[in-house]
Amino acid sequence: MNLTLKRILFLLSKQFTSIGGQAVIEGVMMRSPNAFVVAVRKPDGTIRLRRDQWYGLSKKLDFMKKPFLRGVLMLVETMANGLVSLNYSANIAMAEEEREKALKKGKTLAEFEAGQKKKEKVDIATFLTMAVSFSFGIGLFVFVPHAVAFWIGDLLGYDWTLDSFAFHAVDGVVKALIFVSYIWGISFMKDVYRVFQYHGAEHKSIATFEAGLELTVENARKFTTLHPRCGTSFIFFLILISIMLFSAVFTIVPVGAALPPILRHIVAMLFKVVLMLPVAGISYELIKTSGKCSDQWWARAMSAPGMLLQKLTTKEPDDRQLEVALSSIKAVLFLEEKFNLKDAKSRVIQMEEIDIQNIGEIENTNSTLKEFLE
Repeated sequence: MNLTLKRILFLLSKQFTSIGGQAVIEGVMMRSPNAFVVAVRKPDGTIRLRRDQWYGLSKKLDFMKKPFLRGVLMLVETMANGLVSLNYSANIAMAEEEREKALKKGKTLAEFEAGQKKKEKVDIATFLTMAVSFSFGIGLFVFVPHAVAFWIGDLLGYDWTLDSFAFHAVDGVVKALIFVSYIWGISFMKDVYRVFQYHGAEHKSIATFEAGLELTVENARKFTTLHPRCGTSFIFFLILISIMLFSAVFTIVPVGAALPPILRHIVAMLFKVVLMLPVAGISYELIKTSGKCSDQWWARAMSAPGMLLQKLTTKEPDDRQLEVALSSIKAVLFLEEKFNLKDAKSRVIQMEEIDIQNIGEIENTNSTLKEFLE
């Protein structure tokens, strides 16, 4: 019998794990506290596993583990991990097509593979992509909503000022509309739809682990594609907290009060970019709290909008997609146990890539849920 959403939320309130993931092109990335794995279905049907130790800033800077600061670190690390994973999965997905083109042009297989390895080493491209993506996100979700809110107030004849709650409320509504419209629009693209299926597979795999079940396709099928700690829910909290924080801060702090109106709004938008750091920190604590206390009515109410948004960003996966997601989380657990990464004081393994035919080739571990509870 399928578990109901209420039952799953109850389980998660008692079993809050530190393992999370992200859907990528034809695959899923999973990250535990100390391991990082990207699993991608290759054109030939095999599964490529990119396995690595995770040794991020939180390992080097203990103070970044503190409440509110850890949310900022999580946001930065998630963006970096996501871009690395997306670039990697895109290279895998396109490798077969590029190989065929290279061979047609007269290149040998050895020359093609050498070129691929050289391309993968150009890390600067990843950081450039991250910078462009971050700039695009700031422009779309900070500058555009602010400008539209100002334009709406001017159009309707309202004298909204920066210390007005109404101005920031409209700003937040515009953010939400932009986000929902964007997600809804791209969901009709075939490739994006498949990524959303892998997103659903990621959630089902994590829910299977959190329920203490064996990581098999059969067990994962019965879970919902929705999860209270999803990044989609995190974005909802970002929007909600930004409305409240911006309203409070701009009421207290006279940002650019002596400047001309247009210049003052420009300074205010730049100030909002800085404020996104505490917004991220607060949002992260809220999503953790709502996940831990999801059997409480107030926590379910907090999670409801984000869970509703996930109906746009997750789709029902097929068994092959579930196998990829399960391979990713199973490989993460294998690395954690085999190399005792929890106690590692430095890097003890280096990134490696292996191909497997199916999930059965990944060794089982004795890792239990309690080892990854937060």
